Amino acid sequence: HWNSETCIQCNQCVQSCPHAAIRAKQIDPKDLENAPEGFTTLKSNTKNDRELRFKIQIYPEDCQGCGVCIETCPTKVKSLVFSPINVERERGETGFSEFFDDLADDVVDGIGLNTVKGMQFKKPLFEFSGACAGCGETPYVKLVSQICGERMLAANATGCSSIYGGTFPTTPYAQRKDGRGPAWGNSLFEDNAEYGLGMRLAVDSNRRLLKSTVDKLSTLGTSEALTTALKKNVELWNDRSEAGIDAQKATQTLLDEAYAKASSDEEKKAISKVIELKDYLTDKDVWIIGGDGWAYDIGFGSVDHVIASGKNVNILVLDTEVYSNTGGQASKATPIGAVAKFANAGKQIGKKNMGFMMMSYGHAYVASISMGANRLHTQKALQEAVEFEGPSIVFCYAPCINHGINMMKSQVEEKNAVDVGYWPLFRYNPTLEEGKRFSWDAKAQNGDFQEFIKSERRYSSLYKTNPENADKLFALAEEDAKRRMKFYQDIGPIL
Repeated sequence: HWNSETCIQCNQCVQSCPHAAIRAKQIDPKDLENAPEGFTTLKSNTKNDRELRFKIQIYPEDCQGCGVCIETCPTKVKSLVFSPINVERERGETGFSEFFDDLADDVVDGIGLNTVKGMQFKKPLFEFSGACAGCGETPYVKLVSQICGERMLAANATGCSSIYGGTFPTTPYAQRKDGRGPAWGNSLFEDNAEYGLGMRLAVDSNRRLLKSTVDKLSTLGTSEALTTALKKNVELWNDRSEAGIDAQKATQTLLDEAYAKASSDEEKKAISKVIELKDYLTDKDVWIIGGDGWAYDIGFGSVDHVIASGKNVNILVLDTEVYSNTGGQASKATPIGAVAKFANAGKQIGKKNMGFMMMSYGHAYVASISMGANRLHTQKALQEAVEFEGPSIVFCYAPCINHGINMMKSQVEEKNAVDVGYWPLFRYNPTLEEGKRFSWDAKAQNGDFQEFIKSERRYSSLYKTNPENADKLFALAEEDAKRRMKFYQDIGPIL
């Protein structure tokens, strides 16, 4: 339940909700004239000139009751509290959510999309998935859908993200009110990266064909309105802002009439081809998504191949440090000392330093993020990956039920992991000038590493499975983490 009296309108709860069951909107007062009784709003504190109202809406029929939002809320008196679903239904929240859904989306007046708050006014196009309550993976996927919108093409490796991402006959990938949204497909561990690369090659091929057809049509001549619209499309050919989408829509509304009034068969043929490829007037954002079992292990050769191709794809690694979907088997992302299937006595070998391996190519954008540790850094890294003209790979720390933690605290766990030096925060952008390509974004260690890992059952259970070596392995885990952190900080500036 949302307590509007204490809310500071930060939208952090919206970003962190694993199921997109919490939404924020700015609302034109005129749209509230027929609002149901009890539909509470606040005056928006953005610098808008329309006297917009602010609303946090809970979707009670889709909320999993995980409590992540409560742990995330920064106010002293929490602005979100647990409430029985029957109480919320009696309050009318189900009806409120339906009314809220019909209100205008993406009202970002007075706030930039380079802020956490601004981005969370965007409608998520990944919603109400069947992921575990408190899942650490889904907030990253949801954020990508908000950043990319209808331009998102997803190639999803088999694993947790494919199960909650597309279990027939439902999918959490949604559409806007105009019926447009991301396109999603699933492939195997061993070839998903190539599957995504194929999407990129297909997009590039279609856009080349469309561009040559547009050029031909401008030579042949067509209606003045369509000529002007296509000229705008060419000007914004590589533009990823809303301006590009708006220009595409404007052109699409003119095509059928221009075809009907075409003065020659050749003009009709050219317009027909533009109609066929009209969705490619703006570029697509290809995302190759999977877990660490895919990226670090079975699909590693494929990921490496795609990064080496130099093509403009984005790779999202949802790193739970274990094979989550199949029940918690050790992967090459599993750190020393962690207990997992096939490593019941504690993992003996350190975690693969995959971030550095990808940076060593020198042409790929690489980032390591943790949402609960730094929300703006997470968003900025994903936005930079999208804007980067070339391959990008982003490693996301994702607490999992297999870690043996209270999943209500998954975002807190993401913060603690960075604070104690367990998980790195960095960005590497090879297009920047030498000396500024690598950015170490974590603060100095603040917390006890041993205390952190022992708070998770995947580590503490080592005292039962291998008690004589537990403390030794935990010490090695801390030593390995410190070595990796120092390595990044030392090598990053010279890359």
